[in-house]
Amino acid sequence: MAFSTRLASSLRPALAALHRAAPRQCRGLSTRQGSEPSLNLGGIFPPLATPFSPTQEVDYAQLEGNLRRYASIPFRGLVVLGSNGEYPYLAPRERVEVVSCVRRALPRDRLLLAGSGCESTQATIELTVSMAEAGADVALVVTPCYYRGAMTTAALVHHYTEVGDASPIPVVLYSVPANTGLDLPMEAVITLAQHPNIIGIKDSGGDITRMGLMVHKTRQEDFQVLAGSAGFLLASYAVGASGGVCALANVLGDSLCQLDHLCRKGQWQEARDLQHRLIEPNTAVTRWFGIPGLKKAMEWFGYYGGPCRAPLAPLSPAQVEELRRTFSANGWL
Repeated sequence: MAFSTRLASSLRPALAALHRAAPRQCRGLSTRQGSEPSLNLGGIFPPLATPFSPTQEVDYAQLEGNLRRYASIPFRGLVVLGSNGEYPYLAPRERVEVVSCVRRALPRDRLLLAGSGCESTQATIELTVSMAEAGADVALVVTPCYYRGAMTTAALVHHYTEVGDASPIPVVLYSVPANTGLDLPMEAVITLAQHPNIIGIKDSGGDITRMGLMVHKTRQEDFQVLAGSAGFLLASYAVGASGGVCALANVLGDSLCQLDHLCRKGQWQEARDLQHRLIEPNTAVTRWFGIPGLKKAMEWFGYYGGPCRAPLAPLSPAQVEELRRTFSANGWL
């Protein structure tokens, strides 16, 4: 049995008891007194693209180079191994190595969220423990979806409760229906928000009514809602979201942080003007052209994008030109 498997099994009862008996203790961070959250997720998190070499191996030197460039941007932290990190295409060993690499380069005052969601509860727990060992501050756990017809509210609540009980680090739920075909049900979110080790959700669905209702229904809990895309960041803040995990921050990180700043200062006209200029570029690197488009745009702004892993294919010349026109038309190139 792997070390992390044994560790998960041995820690699980103790951690569950600890969370029940002392929910205000978690990695040395105190939970909110009144309105203060245990771990403040407010701000912008880029979900890092994973750099690959021309032979499609993880290129750690290029990853470190991108991290050096991101160090000057006032991100709250980084997300590793989200959808934009080509998480499903990395072997378990690579996933842990990527987290270790980022942790070594990341200042301790910046949070590291690491994707650890797997299809089974057992595998999710084991990988979550491994991510904690590698230095992650928070586990980002995507909804299991292969048997989506069986993923009822009860099944998902059970899954996330087991993960939350066993995890040595706080857990953020991750709902990305464009990739999973499954929205984490509102009833499940409200129930799970009461768990002392589940501290938030990244919601990428773009339903602002749903996000506002999440904020409203969990307002008495130590729970934060993160917008999962730059295209609806301002609207998310308007209904109470705490921050954003935005693919476009890999490219226009300073501008996303500026939008965050304007919203927090209540400078809504300036925020709206900036949000408008971000909508089409964001759509281009998410819905239209996906990760190949994101990586191509990164190269125009001084970062290493490089190839994707097959079967993701590079953009055609016509697609590259359309992507460039989108950024240019909004004043970014």
